[in-house]
Amino acid sequence: MARPDAPPRTAPFPFDPTYGHDLAALRAVPGPAHEPDDFDAFWRDLYRRARDVRVDARIEERLPDGWQEAALEGHQAGAAAVEAYRVSYTSLGGVRLGGWLTVPATGEPCRGAVIAHGYGGRAAPDPRLPMDGVASLQPCLRGLPALSASPAVTSPHVLHGIASRETYVHGGCAADVWCAVTALHDLVPALRGLRTDFQGSSFGGGIGALALPWDERFATGQLTVPSFGDHPLRVGLECRGSGAQVRERWLADPSVLEVLGYFDAATAARRLRIPVHVAAALLDPAVPPPGQFAVFNCLAGTKELHVMPFGHWPDHPDHQAVQDWLHTAMRAFFARP
Repeated sequence: MARPDAPPRTAPFPFDPTYGHDLAALRAVPGPAHEPDDFDAFWRDLYRRARDVRVDARIEERLPDGWQEAALEGHQAGAAAVEAYRVSYTSLGGVRLGGWLTVPATGEPCRGAVIAHGYGGRAAPDPRLPMDGVASLQPCLRGLPALSASPAVTSPHVLHGIASRETYVHGGCAADVWCAVTALHDLVPALRGLRTDFQGSSFGGGIGALALPWDERFATGQLTVPSFGDHPLRVGLECRGSGAQVRERWLADPSVLEVLGYFDAATAARRLRIPVHVAAALLDPAVPPPGQFAVFNCLAGTKELHVMPFGHWPDHPDHQAVQDWLHTAMRAFFARP
């Protein structure tokens, strides 16, 4: 496997996915120099409105026995047995979302978790959770496949509503996370008063950084290769995927940074004081590492860094080993009291 403290020496991309940064340089990325004066007021108002939503959480169907074993086929490490249900709930703006509820196959849950996804969406529940004894809600956030796709959210998703802070889709996605906590507690009432954690990767990690500072119900958070960190830096870096789409929009209209300033994961991280574990990559063609490390560097509370040799490179021969190594680190983090 690639050394965990160094990126692969060669990479088949038309640009340098390390962006000329070694670990020392990444640890020194300071985050955005400026932020909106009413950043906090904007997010507190959005959170207040999301908490007022009647989520009307419903169980739609139970997955058949054997779903977890089938999903884990080929994985060397097993997982605690869970039952899974397809669920739905309402989020801010009356948007109806789909998702998955998992509960321990035996015994009562001792904690809750909201687990967010990447831009690929959420077609099925994650069969291997990073904590034991958990009841998890794994929502599919608005406008994304397979359970929450909607013609009301245009493609590309990352640009939907970007002309205004009031309409930008990432605000709605953060609200989806807050409403997911409410839905989880309504579906499993025994969780009220117990610890609730958050885990999110890529898109889900960036949305998590935006959502976590305002919701006192979260005890800890884990962000893997988080997106949307330090937009002023990020738009200047060539990359793939959603970041490239935002960059192209910025090149055509630099004023878009005024809206993006309200949705900067590194700016939000300065308000985040619960314990947070960040897995950040030294090389990443989709989410530039300087943006990932900006999120970690700006965290205001107890924080833990897990350095990955690369991210968003699923056909690399060491991909599964890197993911297994990360899973072990996440389990250790979430096992702490």
